Amino acid sequence: MRPYVLVLLATAGTVALVTPAVRWVVVKAGAIDRPSDRKVHPKPTPTLGGVGILVGVLVGFGLRPVFRETSELQGSLLAAVVLSLVGLIDDVRALSAPAKAAGQVLAAGLLILSGVELLFFPFPSQGVISLGPDLAVPLTVLWVLVMVNAVNLIDGLDGLAAGIVAIAAAGFFVYAFAGPSTFGVRYSTAPLLCAIAVGGAIGFLPWNFHPARIFMGDSGAMLLGLLLAAATLSAVGRTPSPSGGDFAAWLIPILTPVMVLAVPLLDVALAIVRRMRRKRPVFAPDKEHIHHQLRELGHTQRQAVLLMYLWSILLTGSALAITFINGRRVVGAILGGAVLLIAATYLPRRIRRGIERRRTERAASADGREASALMGSDGVAQVQIATARSNPAANAGDGSAGPEPTTAEHSGHVHTKPA
Repeated sequence: MRPYVLVLLATAGTVALVTPAVRWVVVKAGAIDRPSDRKVHPKPTPTLGGVGILVGVLVGFGLRPVFRETSELQGSLLAAVVLSLVGLIDDVRALSAPAKAAGQVLAAGLLILSGVELLFFPFPSQGVISLGPDLAVPLTVLWVLVMVNAVNLIDGLDGLAAGIVAIAAAGFFVYAFAGPSTFGVRYSTAPLLCAIAVGGAIGFLPWNFHPARIFMGDSGAMLLGLLLAAATLSAVGRTPSPSGGDFAAWLIPILTPVMVLAVPLLDVALAIVRRMRRKRPVFAPDKEHIHHQLRELGHTQRQAVLLMYLWSILLTGSALAITFINGRRVVGAILGGAVLLIAATYLPRRIRRGIERRRTERAASADGREASALMGSDGVAQVQIATARSNPAANAGDGSAGPEPTTAEHSGHVHTKPA
């Protein structure tokens, strides 16, 4: 355990110390992320924070002589550097989606060449299936693409991606370090990659939490996603005979990021459908993305990020509990935590809506009473005027009547003078 803690602290310390220098250089170079209608940050913020994370990752990999040297570590390091460079170019020049995907496939290919690939796949009912190259290669590439883009997509609020990666990597580190060994030998690649990922995310978080002073950009998000992908492939994908606990451990690398990132992933899918239905370009920006919806729930940026942290902790802790602990109390604690988090997520919005509705009803009631009073006074005046006009004889007692009618008028006959 001590070597992994050393790697984590060295990585985190390096990132925390290097990031301010990176920010200074970025500001001088003018690499600034400007506010726009589809972004939530209110002021220009430096980007390229992934450079600081990469420096810390290199320091963490530099301590690998204390571990058993493997080709997996070498391939993971090379893939991390390549994908960080792709992200760096995208942060500066905005690469197209196919170009970024090509860089991600290249990084996945480097992992495969170094032995980091999905060789075995566990199924709960059919056991473990040994995968041939025709299935192992595309599934490995697909898994890398999913993990890299999942972390990249969730990087929409200050500190969200860094915190989620730290929680997920820490949870998988527990499984990889304390879980069953492979072929009777405990490999150090997976826990080492997790320790580096946790260190990089924690070291960057103080500079990225709201209000963020620098963004990690695609260079940092894709780098952290690659470390998670390589760690999970190295641990679970190379286990030939996983037990029930091993299958449960898949909940950590798979369900944790997928469930936490389900909302932004669904938001992207809905955005594509929405724009296609409106006959707009697929990549056209709008203000209907997930970060706008989160703000409409009634939470501030910090509250939304902290709630996502809690959801990630619940999912990661649940997967670990299922792996290492048996009992009804665990299930009850998980369900209780889920209920509390659901309440914490949705109650503020309902409370705010209730308060706004009551205010609206009170304002409408006050306006209605005022309007009724005005209409009542005007109505009385109008009735009096109409009565006076239609029955002038009724006003005879007040001295306002005209001359008395003649006898002829009383008799109902009208006489005219002869010409």
